Amino acid sequence: MIAQLFGKIAGIRRNSVILMIGRGVGGADNVTDLGWVGYQVFVSAYTLGKLAGQERTLLHIHTHVREDAFVLYGFLEEEELTMFELLISISGIGPKVALSILSIADVKTIRTAVVNQDSSILTRVSGVGKKTAERVIMELQNKVDAVGAEDQESALAGQDALEALTSLGYSVTEAREALKLVAPDIQDVSARIRQALKNLGKKS
Repeated sequence: MIAQLFGKIAGIRRNSVILMIGRGVGGADNVTDLGWVGYQVFVSAYTLGKLAGQERTLLHIHTHVREDAFVLYGFLEEEELTMFELLISISGIGPKVALSILSIADVKTIRTAVVNQDSSILTRVSGVGKKTAERVIMELQNKVDAVGAEDQESALAGQDALEALTSLGYSVTEAREALKLVAPDIQDVSARIRQALKNLGKKS
């Protein structure tokens, strides 16, 4: 079972990355040499955005084995991998849907939704109806850690701000990264959005 992969990024596709593992002949660091193996690893939209422009990366891997397939799913953080595995343990939630959930919401936001029994975030994912979302929330109730009131407030404000920024045309990755730079004590959604827009302006 593959747990982690570290290697060169040889290509990025719509929902996956090609990760080259190994060393070239005579120690040459060239993926055209012999001795390299290329793995296709499926990732969330957020992870895909983070990997753009990078030469190398370390991904935490979930190996999904079926009768007709051997598929790798990769995550930049272990807590994302843990949440992914919790999601796919629920009947009716496959790897593609779980990745879609992690594309629109970070782990803290998902945990907050579970604690508050708020299924509305999950219904924003294509293929997840109200009944399925409610079942996910119910089945995760005893499987996720409790979230403190301050973390809940921050997560909810962050999700509202994230949606506002993506509606303005920014990608999920750009919006998340800009919001990470906003001071934690800024909880007002409008203020978070204004600060995030300033952060995005500095990068452009």
